[in-house]
Amino acid sequence: MLAGVSGSPAATADIQQSAVVSANPINTTPHVLDGTVRAIAVVGTKVVVGGSFTKVREAGSGKPEIARKNLFAFDVSTGKVDTAFKPAVNSTVYALQAGDGGTVYAGGGFWIVNGAQTGGLVRLGVPNGQLVTAFKPNVGGGVVYDFKRHGGKIFLGGMFTKVRGVARNTLASVNATTGALDSGFTLAPSDPRAGALKVYKLAINPQGTRLLINGTFTRVSGQRRVQIAMIDTQASPARLSSWATEQYADLCNINSFHTYMRGMDFSPDGSYFVVVTTGGGYGTSALCDSAARWETGRTGSGQRPTWVNWTGGDTLLSTAVTGAAVYVGGHQRWQDNPYGRDFAGPGAVSRPGIAALNPATGKALSWNPTRTRGHGVETLVATPKGLFVGSDTDQLGKEYHGRIGFFPLP
Repeated sequence: MLAGVSGSPAATADIQQSAVVSANPINTTPHVLDGTVRAIAVVGTKVVVGGSFTKVREAGSGKPEIARKNLFAFDVSTGKVDTAFKPAVNSTVYALQAGDGGTVYAGGGFWIVNGAQTGGLVRLGVPNGQLVTAFKPNVGGGVVYDFKRHGGKIFLGGMFTKVRGVARNTLASVNATTGALDSGFTLAPSDPRAGALKVYKLAINPQGTRLLINGTFTRVSGQRRVQIAMIDTQASPARLSSWATEQYADLCNINSFHTYMRGMDFSPDGSYFVVVTTGGGYGTSALCDSAARWETGRTGSGQRPTWVNWTGGDTLLSTAVTGAAVYVGGHQRWQDNPYGRDFAGPGAVSRPGIAALNPATGKALSWNPTRTRGHGVETLVATPKGLFVGSDTDQLGKEYHGRIGFFPLP
């Protein structure tokens, strides 16, 4: 059995955990044998996994390879790959979130699912894998990199240009049941710092009143917001919050990273959020290759982080905030390394590929399971019983775990 997982409800952004998870991952998660796991969602008794891959295998010796392209599900109690859930998705799945009534929402670079032209955001039945045809956002013109659902709304970001035939460039809101465009949500990111205009990651607080977006933009609805903005979603219509910071205005290897923003997550009570980045080792003069805590309730421009933890030159891609810890994943070698430049500076601690930080101080906790670094951890998903990890490598907690693993709570 997937000890500690059975019976867990769908994972959400506001999962509170009372302790740090075990450093020993359970042994029965299936293995993804190629590519990268980029998204995980728990839907009832199933775990849905998305990314860019072609084959999986159940845990245990002598198990056969199973063809699954970009999306599959396994049983939360047994770890067995679901034989009914095998939708045909023609490209990468970047984001997943549980829906009501045994369904899952999926977003990505795909545009055809089960032979139908769908665009990059769909809703699927679990475990049958069939399209929920009543949900028709018809996102067109590009990729959905991320989305967040709260109540009856879904907020989505990416590089798309249209929703239901109406111009929406990189950011939109749709009805969670029908996919109908929210005509009142018209905030417009613009003026990319480099490359194409893109909204890359989103996070929404548990109360559903604050939406964070990040990406290549430097302005939102005409106001300066460099790579990150906070939206007041309880206003009618939604409006840009006064919260603003210049801390992500540094270049951080602009030629390689059009945006160096990566994962974001709110705390379980919504009082703060954490942002992780890539960008190059520039030390304490910039927030490249760092994790930073920010207070949600602050207003006005010139915001500064409560704490910052630098890796010393290695990328962080994802974060999950549980109250007991701030988990961060990437291809980092160290944490607590503000003076390192691709080496361990004074005070640095070894944390290859994954780490847990103290929510109050930002310092690395003793938890250190290790993982093969690769490109990095693309997704961290907290549940009431533990932490899922999705990546592009197959060593986690000093054991073989093909691109997906689960650390249970003690």
